[in-house]
Amino acid sequence: MFKGVLIEKDENGYRAALKDLDDTVLMDGDTLINVAYSTLNYKDALAISGKSPVVRKFPLIPGIDLAGTVISCVSGKFKPGDEVLLNGFGVGEAHCGGLAQKAQLKSDWLIALPKALSAKQAMAIGTAGYTAMLCVMALQKHGVVPDSGEILVTGANGGVGSYAIAILAKLGYNVVAATGRVAEADYLTALGASEIIDRHTLSDPGRPLAKERWAGVVDSVGSHTLVNACASTKYGGIVAACGLAQGMDLPGTVAPFILRGITLAGIDSVMRPLKDRIEAWDRLAKVLDANTLENVATEIGLAQVCDTAQRLLDGQVRGRIVVNVNQL
Repeated sequence: MFKGVLIEKDENGYRAALKDLDDTVLMDGDTLINVAYSTLNYKDALAISGKSPVVRKFPLIPGIDLAGTVISCVSGKFKPGDEVLLNGFGVGEAHCGGLAQKAQLKSDWLIALPKALSAKQAMAIGTAGYTAMLCVMALQKHGVVPDSGEILVTGANGGVGSYAIAILAKLGYNVVAATGRVAEADYLTALGASEIIDRHTLSDPGRPLAKERWAGVVDSVGSHTLVNACASTKYGGIVAACGLAQGMDLPGTVAPFILRGITLAGIDSVMRPLKDRIEAWDRLAKVLDANTLENVATEIGLAQVCDTAQRLLDGQVRGRIVVNVNQL
């Protein structure tokens, strides 16, 4: 038996709760893992609440991230005792995920835990930090360097936003953070933001083209915010889009693309090839120090997951939530 959060849907409705589970709830996979830490992401909170159709199979253990130790691996890719981590691949959506003390997964979904990171530190980074690094990699591959100009980060108090600020600042970029919680300015400045702007300057309908300002953008918000970010991006600049906190609509025009030649780069973290995952995690292990991880992350136990999920959806959570699955 082991502890885990289980989501169920039947004639009694949709519900999520911490339960005693056995191996029969686990799904097909060639690798059995003792989970040490997981995370609570926005997608996990949506799954737990049932407010969005994230979960595609029931019953299901949520959790799109996990780090732990291999118990057994039939494929031979890993050996017992190896430390591994996982992000995405439909885990926590169509396959039982990391918010439990045990997981059974495909070895092709796993990568080795970078030696410079502990399991807890890796989950302090989680999908949010990994996605932020993919966004930064997109900006750099497009040719955006620190001398190119200001970089806008939207949704700055969230996990992706927090890590995007920290990574960009450590790489020498001038970062402007857009947030709806300007009272958190000290937190964002400590991460490396040089300026804080109110998200409402971006979240309402705007003009097709605005004054050029941003050399690049990391956007986790979508909707009008993404459209306005595109409208004020400099000629030839790039906008990396990875989220939909405001909405999944794109109520804009083609003007920034055909008149200023900007690039809108979609960042998918779920099905990203292993090569890109390994590069991103290797870079994260080098650029993020222990103090940054402690500043961004808050640790909770499994018993706190469901309540914290609602707080996350209500915009009451700053940074990252790390879940110690062996703490109840």
